[in-house]
Amino acid sequence: AIVNEMRAKDFPKDLDIVLTGDQSTQTRITLHDLINTIVIGFILVTIILMFFMGATNAIFVAMSVPLSMFLAFLVMPSIGFTMNMIVLFSLLLALGIVVDDAIVVIENTHRIFKQGNRSIKESAKVAAGEVFVPVLSGTLTTLCPFIPLAFWKGVIGEFMFFLPITLIITLLASLAVAYIINPVFAVEFMKKEDEAAVSKPRFTRGNKIGMIAFIAFALLFYVSGNTGMGNLLIFLLLLHLLYKFVLVKWVKKFQTRTWPAIVDRYTRALTWCLNRPLTSLLLTVGLFFFSVFLIIARGKPPVFFPSPDPNFVYVYVSLPVGTDPAYTDSVMKIVEKKVNAVLYPGGKENPIVSSVISNVTISVTDPADEDQGQYPNRGKLQVAFVPYAERGGVSTLQYLDRVREAVKGIPGADIQVAQEQAGPPQPKPISIEISGDDLMLMNETSRRVKKFIDSLKIAGLEELKSDFQDNKPEIVFDIDRERANREGISIGQIGMEIRKAVFGLDKTSKFRDMDDEYPIQVRFKEEQRNNIDALKNTTIVYRDMAMQGMVRQVPLSSFADIRYENTYGGIKRKNQKRVITLSSNVLTNFNPNEVALNVQKEIAGFRAPEGVKVEMVGAQEEQIETANFLGNALLISIGLIILILVIQFNSVGKPIIILTQIGFSIIGVLLGVGITGMDMSIVMTGIGIVALAGIVVRNGILLIEFADLMMEQGISAREAIIEAGRTRMTPVILTASATILGLIPLAVGLNIDFKTLFSEFNPHLFFGGDSVAFWGPLSWTMIFGLGFATLVTLVLVPVMYLMAWNRKERAKKILDYHGLYHGIMYLPFVVPVLRLFTPKQVYTK
Repeated sequence: AIVNEMRAKDFPKDLDIVLTGDQSTQTRITLHDLINTIVIGFILVTIILMFFMGATNAIFVAMSVPLSMFLAFLVMPSIGFTMNMIVLFSLLLALGIVVDDAIVVIENTHRIFKQGNRSIKESAKVAAGEVFVPVLSGTLTTLCPFIPLAFWKGVIGEFMFFLPITLIITLLASLAVAYIINPVFAVEFMKKEDEAAVSKPRFTRGNKIGMIAFIAFALLFYVSGNTGMGNLLIFLLLLHLLYKFVLVKWVKKFQTRTWPAIVDRYTRALTWCLNRPLTSLLLTVGLFFFSVFLIIARGKPPVFFPSPDPNFVYVYVSLPVGTDPAYTDSVMKIVEKKVNAVLYPGGKENPIVSSVISNVTISVTDPADEDQGQYPNRGKLQVAFVPYAERGGVSTLQYLDRVREAVKGIPGADIQVAQEQAGPPQPKPISIEISGDDLMLMNETSRRVKKFIDSLKIAGLEELKSDFQDNKPEIVFDIDRERANREGISIGQIGMEIRKAVFGLDKTSKFRDMDDEYPIQVRFKEEQRNNIDALKNTTIVYRDMAMQGMVRQVPLSSFADIRYENTYGGIKRKNQKRVITLSSNVLTNFNPNEVALNVQKEIAGFRAPEGVKVEMVGAQEEQIETANFLGNALLISIGLIILILVIQFNSVGKPIIILTQIGFSIIGVLLGVGITGMDMSIVMTGIGIVALAGIVVRNGILLIEFADLMMEQGISAREAIIEAGRTRMTPVILTASATILGLIPLAVGLNIDFKTLFSEFNPHLFFGGDSVAFWGPLSWTMIFGLGFATLVTLVLVPVMYLMAWNRKERAKKILDYHGLYHGIMYLPFVVPVLRLFTPKQVYTK
C-alpha cells in the first residue's frame, strides 16, 4: 500500500518497482497451509467418528475441537502468545487428541443409552461418572511429556517453547469440554435410533423448512456477491441430503454388521493370545530386535533438523580485506552473470524463479557465522523462488548444486553457496574449533587442520573456511617519542589529531530548525581523509609553553614515520579461551551427520600442539545437548506418568503393564522409519517419541480400568479382561484413529484451498511443501508409533494383565500355605524360594 501510494505521488511514472524476497509472503503461505491442514484434519476426524457413532454424535465430538481451541485462545493472549507457525502446528497436533476425552464420554453415553433401560439424562450422568477417573488420568498422562519440554533451554528451546504450552492449555480445555459441554449436548440432541427412518428415509416438515432456509440464505449471499459462502451453504445442504438418503444406510450397516464382525474376530484373536501368553510376548520382543536391526542395517544417521527444498539460495562472496566496494561490485556482476546462466539457460524465462538480487557491503554475511557487520570486500547474491504450490513439482534443490558448481574458479574470491535455514538459527553442520592462549600457534594449527582435512577429500564436505582474519591491512604511525617530547607534544595529542583527521569531530554544535535539532560533525574533505600523504602533512597546532606560550604548527611527518602491515581482524573468545573456528556446509544429497562423523574420525587422529585444543563443535554440540535433553524429558515424563498411575490404581504392577505401551510405540516408530527409509530427525522425531509416551498409555488405562470394574462385579479375571477388550475396543480404536487422521494431512502435505474451492471451484490441490518437510518427521513418528502401539496394546495389555493376575493368585496361595502375610510377595525372591517347599497342587488347582 505504501509503495503504491508513493508510486502515484512521488516516483516518476516510468519507474518500475517490484517487491521481491519478501519473507512475510512465505510466512503467510505457511500460515495459510497450516490453517487449511487443520480444516482437512477436522473433516477426516468427523468422517471416522460418523461411521462409529452416527452423524449427530460425531458432530458432538467434533465440536470439542473448536470449543477447546476457543478456550485456549482466551488464555493464550494473557500469557503473551501470538498466532505463529508453532502455535498453529500445536493446534493441529492437538486436533486428534482433544477429541479423545469427548470420544470416550460420548461413546460411553451412546452405549449405555442404547441398552434402553435408562433415560438420556441418566445415561449421560452414569457414563460421565463411569469414565471420570480414566479420562482424567488419561489426559494428565498425555500432558506429562509436555511439562519437561516447557523447560527446554537454548535457542531450540525458545523456538519450540510454544508447542508444549499450547498443547497443555488446549488439552486442559478439552477436559472441561468433555466433562461439562459434551454431556449437555448429548442430553439435548442424542435420540434413540429410528429404524424406519434409516430403512425408508423421507422428507419431514423440518427437513423442508431447513432446505428452504439454506437455499434462501445461499441466494442472499449470491446477490451480495459472496459466491463462496453461497456455494458452501448449497454444499452443506447436498451433504445433508446425501447422508440422509445414502450414507445413513452405510453407517448403519457398519455399526450393525461390519464393526461387530471385526470385534468378534478381535475377541477370538485375543482368546488365542490369552491361551498362549509367552508366544505373544516373544513375538513382540522379536519385533523389537528386528526393528533395531532394521535401523542399524540401513546405516543412515539421523539429521538434526529436517531441511525442505530451498525457497532462497544465497551466494556469499568474500574478497581480500581492503578491497574497494566498486571492485567488489564488479566481481558480483560476474557472479550474477554465472548464476543467471544456470537459472535462465539460453536466456529463457524460468517460471519458478521469482527474483535475483545482489548486495555489496550491507547485508552480506551468513547468519550462521554469527556476524552481521558491514564489509566493503563482501557481497551476497540472493535467488528467490516462487511458492511451492506454483513450482509444478519442480525441485529447487537441483539449483543449489548447479549454482555452487557455476561460481567456482573466480580468482581471489572466496565463495560459499547455501540455502535458508529451517527452524531456529543453527551453526553450520561442520564446525571445528581450535582453542588456546597462543594466537599465533592457534592460527598455524588451524591452517594445518584445514590442509589436513582438505587433503582427505571427505565426500559431502563443501569447503572449510576460517573465521579468523590475519591479513587485515593496517597503517602504523611510528612516533619518534624523543623528538615529540622536545616539541612538547604528547602521544595523546598525536592520537587525537589522527582521529580528528580520519573520523572528524562529533557533536561540535547543534543545528536547530522548527521540528528538530541535529548534531554537527566537522571533518576533512573526503580526498584529504583518504590521502596518506595529506594525512602525514597534517599540522598539529599547539601552544608551546617553553617559548612563552607561542602558538606553533608542526607537521606530523616531522616526528612520525608510516609503515604498512597486516593485523588481526578480530579475536573471538569462548569461556575465556581464544578460539578459531573452521566451518563448512554439506553438499546436497549428503547426510550432514554422516559427513560430520567422518570429519570427527579424522580430527580424532590429528595431533595438536601442546596448549591447543581441536574439537568438533557447532551443530554436533547442539545435537548432543538436544538428544540428552529429550532423553531426560522422556525419563521425567515416564516418572510423572508412573506417579499418576500408581495413585489411580494403588498398584505398581498395573502401571508397569501400561508403560510397556511406550516400548510398543518405539517399536512402531523404528519399524515405520526402517521400512519406509525416511530420515530420522533428532529434534522432531525425538519430540514425537516423547509426546507418544503420554498419548499411548491412555488406551491401556481404559482397558485395565474397565477390567477392574468387571472384576469388582464378580466376573473372573479372564472373562473380565476379554469383556474389557470387547467393550473398550471402540473408544481405543476411535481415539487412535482420530489422532492419526488429524496428522495425516500434515504428514503427506495434503493441501486444499477451501476458499478458492467454493469461490472458484479450484481447490489448488497439491501434496508436499515446506510444512511437510519440516513437520513431517514428527507427524510420521506419531502415526507409526500410535498405530502400532494401539494394535499391539489391544492384545498384549490383556495378556500381561492376566499373566500378572495369575502370578499374584499363585503367590497368595503359596503364602497362605505357609501362613505368611500377603505383603511379602513383593519382596525379591521370597515367593520363588517358598515355591520350592510348596506342593505343586497347592498353587495349580
